[in-house]
Amino acid sequence: MMCSPTLSAEQQRELARNLTYFLSTYKHISDSFIIEFFSEDLWATLPTRWQQILCDLSPPQIADLLLDRLNVNRSYSCVWPLSLLAFRATAHALTFPRTPQGKRGHEVGMLKPEEFLENKSQSSLLGHIFRKHVKPKKQHEIRSLGTLVKQLCDLTDCSSVVDVGSGQGHLTRLLSFGLGLSVTGIEADPTLVSMASKYDGQLLWTLEKERQRKNGPPLSRSGPSPCHVAGWVNPKASWEDFIKQVGNGKCVCVDQTAPAGPSKKRQRESMSEADQKHGHGDLPVLTSESEFLGCSDNGQAASPLKNNDNTCTNSFTSVKHEPRSSSLSFAKRLCKTEAGQGPYVHPLCQESSSTEVVCPVEEGQGCTDFVLTGLHACGDLSATLLRHFASCPHVRGITSVACCYMKITTSENPNPPGLIAPPLSLLPTSEASHSEFGYPMSSWVQGLPGHQLSYKAREGACHAIEDYMHRLREESGLLRMHCYRATLETVIREAKPELRRPGVQAIKKAHLLPFTEYARLGLPRVGLPPDLPLDTCRVGAMLRQEGRVVVYFSLALLLAPVVETLVLLDRMLYLQEKGIKSQLVPLFDPAFSPRNLVLMALKQPTRDKETECTLP
Repeated sequence: MMCSPTLSAEQQRELARNLTYFLSTYKHISDSFIIEFFSEDLWATLPTRWQQILCDLSPPQIADLLLDRLNVNRSYSCVWPLSLLAFRATAHALTFPRTPQGKRGHEVGMLKPEEFLENKSQSSLLGHIFRKHVKPKKQHEIRSLGTLVKQLCDLTDCSSVVDVGSGQGHLTRLLSFGLGLSVTGIEADPTLVSMASKYDGQLLWTLEKERQRKNGPPLSRSGPSPCHVAGWVNPKASWEDFIKQVGNGKCVCVDQTAPAGPSKKRQRESMSEADQKHGHGDLPVLTSESEFLGCSDNGQAASPLKNNDNTCTNSFTSVKHEPRSSSLSFAKRLCKTEAGQGPYVHPLCQESSSTEVVCPVEEGQGCTDFVLTGLHACGDLSATLLRHFASCPHVRGITSVACCYMKITTSENPNPPGLIAPPLSLLPTSEASHSEFGYPMSSWVQGLPGHQLSYKAREGACHAIEDYMHRLREESGLLRMHCYRATLETVIREAKPELRRPGVQAIKKAHLLPFTEYARLGLPRVGLPPDLPLDTCRVGAMLRQEGRVVVYFSLALLLAPVVETLVLLDRMLYLQEKGIKSQLVPLFDPAFSPRNLVLMALKQPTRDKETECTLP
């Protein structure tokens, strides 16, 4: 398949038609639960010729011949039936590309991103102040997405960003302290909001210590620190209510009463060896915006985010990253509080003389334009943000990275398992009906026969196909876990027929245990005695079919990116129906961050140049 923006509107609609037809044809595979492999005799549901071909494949062959869409040197020991070849080829052809531009396909799943080759836990493209408390996966994501958000801000002439589902504020801090944007983060969990404020204070404390050590001038206080708002975004609310929620929400700013940080000695000891090697312990944390953007001092790209001519670019046009005279002049941006430091002005609001944290938003009046972003916004939250983007005149651009497709609401399943319940105050009986669901969003997909996606199909779309290919090629012992669980399911149903697919909590290093020990630990978790007698001959016969279980799971996994493509294409078609062009870009390394597709769009671009797939 081509990159999404190269498809015309008619081609996108045709693609959606093909996706729904293909998925409805093979829904018996995508809707199946691998733990029911024996209890529902899933192997018998495959065509006989498929069974004969697939039963003898080794795990590396499954990866090379079935799952790897980029493998062009397949070697077959026998002739495959055309129906199986067509199944594989169609699944690959209908799926949006997942390999970031500039990364060779054979590298995916084999190497960590380039920024972690020197230190597997510390991105070389982020200053240490942005790596603290941040896992490598998140470091990789916030650096790439932060750069993209900044580029959309430049294109739309916006300096304000709203980060929905901001969590502990890692992306928010990079956008604000690093890229000089006015950022509001909204997060449903108040505990995470408090942690975000705490981490803001730690970052500022680190910068102040750096300044004192260098005997530099006082740090500038121009502009606000990130504003963290605790709030649940109601998918049924209007964009006006969303603006009010963000603007009028109680802003939790930097905790300036936080206890003093560690001593200089302890601070230096806590730095990674890479930090000390590069002098981060002796020099100012950032000397220019380019230090964490991955650009050298002369503006040349020094990261995977580069073109062949080594200039820093984005998908719409080249953006020149102007170095700042001193990052400390914009990184130390304190929020004025009510305790004598002057009036607080919300980033999205016009200037106010009041000392209260309020936003005079009434039907959008008094609100500045901004860019909306959501990094792995769960379930319906991503769909809600797209609806606000399409409806609200103040949202000029959006970057949406989806997650947890199984928690999306549908007309068939309006309350899927795991759905985050709204606060009690937002549960009036008048809102019991839900007229807009997370899928489908577009009128086009809604009108296609067979467009329905089951909970299991959407849950499968969250699996990491690149990681599983790596396990197959390594013949990892973890592969036996599906067979273990399927065998245990059969034992459970024979003892308690009414108990179907009960949750069995993860057993530590279960793949290293004999099945009898695995069963002894797992049975009590579903209310059965640990010494339940086992039919050793029957159990042994099932365990010998581990290869078949792995093959069947791989067939279902082959459909996972097809389901994800349909969900995301539906969102693109929704924007298209609203008169907005969008682009779907594989931004992250899929082996490092499986949900790596970023849906981005902007209104009234300031450039006439047509969007192109030039993002990494």
